Amino acid sequence: MSIHTDELSREVVVDVKGTRLAGLLTIPPQPRGVVVFAHGSGSSRHSPRNRVVAEQLNDAGFATLLFDLLTPAEERDRSNVFDIELLAGRLIGVTEWLATQDDLASLPVGYFGASTGTGAAMRAAADPRVSVSAVVSRGGRPDLAGRWLTRVRTPTLLIVGGNDQLVLGLNRRAYALIPAECRIAVVPRAAHLFEEPGAMRQVAELARRWFAIHLASAKSLASQEMSNG
Repeated sequence: MSIHTDELSREVVVDVKGTRLAGLLTIPPQPRGVVVFAHGSGSSRHSPRNRVVAEQLNDAGFATLLFDLLTPAEERDRSNVFDIELLAGRLIGVTEWLATQDDLASLPVGYFGASTGTGAAMRAAADPRVSVSAVVSRGGRPDLAGRWLTRVRTPTLLIVGGNDQLVLGLNRRAYALIPAECRIAVVPRAAHLFEEPGAMRQVAELARRWFAIHLASAKSLASQEMSNG
């Protein structure tokens, strides 16, 4: 497990329409992009599974932001966990905040969603207010984005456990609706939480490869446009 210095990682508080959301921002030297995590129900920025993925992405040169989609008071109302419009609005607000940060503003943005957080990530990725270059889902519920799935133009990787048959079926139905480049990656013998030995490492490696391809190409395109301009 990688250990990052205090100079790279810092706690942040992002104000989204008057709601203060806590997060952990890690910026490696010369970052290639920034990945924002949207966790699922019952989880938080402290999720050990998401941190496994974040650390591998940091080692590969990507900045990461793990943040709480809901405040502690909001989490006590279970209906908020499935309020995709609320969660997506928070994700959009945090993405807009990144664009105001001098050390991150020029970087392509990716989303990593898990469980219900995937629904929020897909809804946010389809929103015209933000530019998202890649989405990765871990055991997610893209179906919760509803009609917004047909508006997704962001390359999307749906990672599902081979033993998570219900969620695998939901992902296959979502896959059929997404017009963007989309792929389903099945981790053999893994269940919904990917608790099996080595399963989360496979998730992290799949995510790293997807972001390496699509965030790098987005950064290259942006550089070309700046040169031509």
